[in-house]
Amino acid sequence: MSQREELKIFAGNSNLPLAREVCEYLHVSLGRATVETFSDGESKVEIKENVRGGDVFVLQSTCAPGNDNLMELLVMLDAFKRASAKRITAVIPYYGYARQDRKVVPRVPISAKLVADLITTAGASRILTMDLHSGQIQGFFDIPVDNLYATPVLLQHLKKQLNHNEVTIVSPDAGGVERARDFATRLDASLAIIDKRRVGPNVVAEMNIIGQVKGQTAVLLDDMVDTAGTLTMAAEALKREGARKILSCCTHAVLSGPAIQKIADSPLEELIVTNTIPLRPEVDKCKKIKVLSVAHLIGEAVRRTHEEQSISSLFV
Repeated sequence: MSQREELKIFAGNSNLPLAREVCEYLHVSLGRATVETFSDGESKVEIKENVRGGDVFVLQSTCAPGNDNLMELLVMLDAFKRASAKRITAVIPYYGYARQDRKVVPRVPISAKLVADLITTAGASRILTMDLHSGQIQGFFDIPVDNLYATPVLLQHLKKQLNHNEVTIVSPDAGGVERARDFATRLDASLAIIDKRRVGPNVVAEMNIIGQVKGQTAVLLDDMVDTAGTLTMAAEALKREGARKILSCCTHAVLSGPAIQKIADSPLEELIVTNTIPLRPEVDKCKKIKVLSVAHLIGEAVRRTHEEQSISSLFV
């Protein structure tokens, strides 16, 4: 794709503040589009400028309300395809339905694959996302996928908080060990794992810590925090094991239900999250939650993709 083709960035309703930050980083204007709903709830999209032959980036997280935001994204992609955009990149900072990535019991869907098919069929030429719940979701797409990591943003802030103390990075489950090990290597920290036994979705029965956390600054690391049940139970377990200070880093702040109150009442000193998902107003009242912006990271990936440059240096 030629660099002469114009870069155009559009956004759905779920990520307007982040999209504006990305546009500010790139020194471009946010594309003009009407994204509304009809009185019966159906999504309505109208592109207000010419995109024929353009390099279009559509920024939209499929966060809550997940079905509405997903449908909005699909309709936008279809609109750009029918408006003859040359390349359409779906920029999805938070990829919803990612937790349903395999059959864990009989007769259940693999919704992450279904969503991948829908996005591709709607007209996306490539995907730019961040911290997928599991890396193999990239294989659900038949188009190129760039899965960025919020690690550089989280690490920069965390290093200021740690102040050269003895640190243990804690993975909340076996599935997150690779992520935690990479984080620990970059901080020259030790590693611990929490063995949790679930009795149902979002319900954890018990936790056991594998590793040494006594007298340490324990940093719980995960890709997302939803109801915060696992996170706060893990913080309680670390406190019982003698952790001196407990922090947590999570890329996607889903924070559904009573999550914010649970965090406020927990032994956590700070929960560090990013703005891949727009946060509820109540978050401002919780002094334990620190929100970092990933706009520059996404913006740089967009710029390099548009200019056909390598973005491998961003995968750290």
